[in-house]
Amino acid sequence: MRRMFGFLIGIFVGSLVGSMIALLLAPESGEDLRGRLRERGQGLLNDVRHSADSRRIELRDRLESLRAPRAN
Repeated sequence: MRRMFGFLIGIFVGSLVGSMIALLLAPESGEDLRGRLRERGQGLLNDVRHSADSRRIELRDRLESLRAPRAN
């Protein structure tokens, strides 16, 4: 679990640094770039929500299987 958390923190920090570099080196206008970044941010947020929902369902199913009476 700790490795997964570290990995997710690494992804977050890496994407933040990449975004900052993109802003500094972008050949586009600020308005166009902000629009693209907003779209990507929404896409990332949707991906995170989808992953969290999938993991929640997986953990709930596992918990239910652990709570179920065992057949001898």
